[in-house]
Amino acid sequence: MLRKLPIGIQSFEKLRTRGFVYVDKTEYVYRLVHSETPYFLSRPRRFGKSLLLSTLKAYYEGKKDLFKGLAIEKLEKENAEAWRPAPIFYFDFNGEDYTKTDIETVLDQFLTEWEDVYGVSGRNGTLGFRFQKLLETAYLKTGRRCVVLVDEYDKPLLDEIEDESQKEHTKNVFKGFFSVLKKADDCIQFIFITGVSKFHKVSIFSDLNQLRDISLTKDYAALCGITESELEQYFEREITEFSEELNVGNRKCLDKLRETYDGYRFHPDGDYVYNPYSLLNALSDRDFGSYWFETGTPAFLVKKLRKMEFDVRRFSERTIYATERTLKDYTGDTDDPIPLLYQTGYLTIADFDREIREYTLDFPNAEVKYGFVESLIPEYVGDYGSGSGNDVLTLRRYAETGDLDGMRRVLTSLFANITYTVSTDPFEHYFQTVIWLTFTLLGKYALCEMHTCSGRIDCKVETKSFIYLFEFKRDDPAEAALAQINSRDYGCAFVADSRRLYKIGVSFDSAKRRLAGWEVESAEGNRLC
Repeated sequence: MLRKLPIGIQSFEKLRTRGFVYVDKTEYVYRLVHSETPYFLSRPRRFGKSLLLSTLKAYYEGKKDLFKGLAIEKLEKENAEAWRPAPIFYFDFNGEDYTKTDIETVLDQFLTEWEDVYGVSGRNGTLGFRFQKLLETAYLKTGRRCVVLVDEYDKPLLDEIEDESQKEHTKNVFKGFFSVLKKADDCIQFIFITGVSKFHKVSIFSDLNQLRDISLTKDYAALCGITESELEQYFEREITEFSEELNVGNRKCLDKLRETYDGYRFHPDGDYVYNPYSLLNALSDRDFGSYWFETGTPAFLVKKLRKMEFDVRRFSERTIYATERTLKDYTGDTDDPIPLLYQTGYLTIADFDREIREYTLDFPNAEVKYGFVESLIPEYVGDYGSGSGNDVLTLRRYAETGDLDGMRRVLTSLFANITYTVSTDPFEHYFQTVIWLTFTLLGKYALCEMHTCSGRIDCKVETKSFIYLFEFKRDDPAEAALAQINSRDYGCAFVADSRRLYKIGVSFDSAKRRLAGWEVESAEGNRLC
């Protein structure tokens, strides 16, 4: 019988009462609630932030039965004060389109509901004043200090990210509203705020100067997401079923899961974690789909990268660097896309230089890498996709069958569609970018800028029967590109390979914006060296 996997389940109570598999994170909850420190946590979407807040809410509601058999039950065994209900103010900013709904309307709805619960009359004054009065009234009526939980506080700001005036308006509303948390400190026991991005100039972070940001803290690096050990501990049955479906061993199945969905790291020494949404979907479907990426494409980020002519090849060269402050804070008024790419989950920590406190960032896994690269291509070449005649699937089929004319047609079509910009010389950047995007999407078949003992070839593509070595030139003859492959003996690295080797020189005409030349040499058994 298939077990119920908690795909998209954000309610801790529903998860625990309806038989869903639960990865026990309550030891973290125990540590958080006993510090009485106000916290902020940034994590990408669909990483379990809402479930974490729902768990905290259930704890402060005193729903002890929901925690039976979990780590926190044993940890709280000797604590006489545990499980005593507290007044909870849970702000969930999900589920609204803030380009159509005013933030004031949403806050008013929250306050009105709670004012009815605690019998607060005379709903006059600002939203902030009403919130402060609610906190004070709840504390006086219950004798328990309040708990404030804020889920996805930045959803309104991200919805409005391209509307500067509306974004500033929301910031000002938040300033007046959440500044009361400091004024009402005596009435508050615990604060936990989550979001995707930490907008540095939002007053939550300046007014609550004691707010602890645990987004890059080692002790909480695995608070959201699923570690390798948790995967093997809680999902052994699903891994076995998946392996049997693939007709491979458990270890090989785990390797593929790791390559596709693991790789997120929120501290240089922290555990790697899987994207839980993608992992659970893959285990349920017993398929390696693109689950997380397809639930929200990075349209704004993609357009921003193209507009600033960002060299996307840096994604493969591991030359994307950031400071800790850059990773934590997003001002919302900078042209630098790197902080938002990290905070939204398209990049993660790959390395860390402790001496200069510098982070190296990279794609976390194959799902994100290939999904992001595929989303970039239409920005550079316009019409792109299966059936268009210039898509990567078509190029891959031609490569697998050795159809050189077909490969040339696809590349010619791709480069004929390169979009125009106002830049004085866009083609140099664009044609190199499109080459990298196209061949990166070939995945395991391709390696761009491959190092050999005699130099660096632009691209190598391998299939079961063929090896293709490409050298690209701009405004130089294709013969010159082919001559470079031969003069530097790039083919010698494959001399013992039995597959057919093709050396291909390609030239581009930047004035006419097209593929201008294509020269090929080949040999059976790779005797061309």
